[in-house]
Amino acid sequence: MKFSDIQRFFWVCSGTPVHFIEKYSTEHSKYLGIGATIVFTALIAGLSGGYALYFVFAGNPLAPLWSVAFGLLWGLAIFNLDRYIVSSINKTSKGLRQFYQASPRLVFAVLIAIVIARPLELKIFDKEIHERLKERYLSDQKEQIGKVQASFSEKYALELSQIRKYQQEYDLLSGDVNRLREELKQEVFGSKTSTTSGVPGYGTYAKNKELVVDAKQQRLEFLASQLAGLETYLNRQKAAEGINRQMMLTDRVLERKAALAGFADRNWALGELTHGGGNVSRSSAAAVQFITLLFIAFECAPLIVKLLSDAGPSDVEGNETEKRIIAQLTNTAFLNRNRVIRQYRFIGGRPGRRHVRRYMGQKR
Repeated sequence: MKFSDIQRFFWVCSGTPVHFIEKYSTEHSKYLGIGATIVFTALIAGLSGGYALYFVFAGNPLAPLWSVAFGLLWGLAIFNLDRYIVSSINKTSKGLRQFYQASPRLVFAVLIAIVIARPLELKIFDKEIHERLKERYLSDQKEQIGKVQASFSEKYALELSQIRKYQQEYDLLSGDVNRLREELKQEVFGSKTSTTSGVPGYGTYAKNKELVVDAKQQRLEFLASQLAGLETYLNRQKAAEGINRQMMLTDRVLERKAALAGFADRNWALGELTHGGGNVSRSSAAAVQFITLLFIAFECAPLIVKLLSDAGPSDVEGNETEKRIIAQLTNTAFLNRNRVIRQYRFIGGRPGRRHVRRYMGQKR
């Protein structure tokens, strides 16, 4: 019977000797499915690992090359582990012994599934992660600006206090001057109020009010000059210390920072999406759990198929062949020909009775 190269390839991937599978037609489909599952699991693991490393080297021009190289290496490693895990189960064991043999391998398969699922979860929730990262970067920038401004205010507390004092006095005095100017105008025009004489013309009352207005105006000009000097000094210090360069990030900058975010930032954002208290967070958490469980089931599928299937002819023949070889190699009989040839024949020599006789003659 002729078999295709693809079929033989999947049989090799299943971890069972191909010549055992070829002899029994009932084993063909079973090991074809096991081998295909192992191969596809390795492919998904390679894609996941390459995607994760791509964000580790985000911004580096060689990031695609490194991600492809690591993806191939990681996929081959997972392929080798899965193949060993499946091939190491002895189907001829009785009862729960098979499960005991497979239990450490099941735990290992679960760990592998969790590892390969995380990068793909990051890709699935890429848009949500992108928005969450923009919120975080904006919040971090606000916090940074607040810290810088607080430090500056503490350093120049005296000047800022003087500015507040002058500004309060300036505001009060400015209102007073405006009021006095209005009263002076009413005094000149002879309007009778509680603060004017009602006599028209530029008389004694008008002169007195004008002197008060001039004095207050001079004080206003002094306060204005002091405020201008202090503000100029503080602006110069802000420029020297880089305070003026601290500004909120634009949408374009936020988009670029979120696009170049590394694996740690994206993993943090996914954690924030799934551990919040809102309905969206609970929905995201449930989706992440289902994806992880799906990968766990997919990773454990070859192992579970091997456990649930009955012991086939290839399993029995492989186990009997292994027992026979071990029995021959561990036979301790003194005159056992295989033992004497294995231990005492010369390198490059032909095994046979001549070496046995030489060995027996030396013993005599």
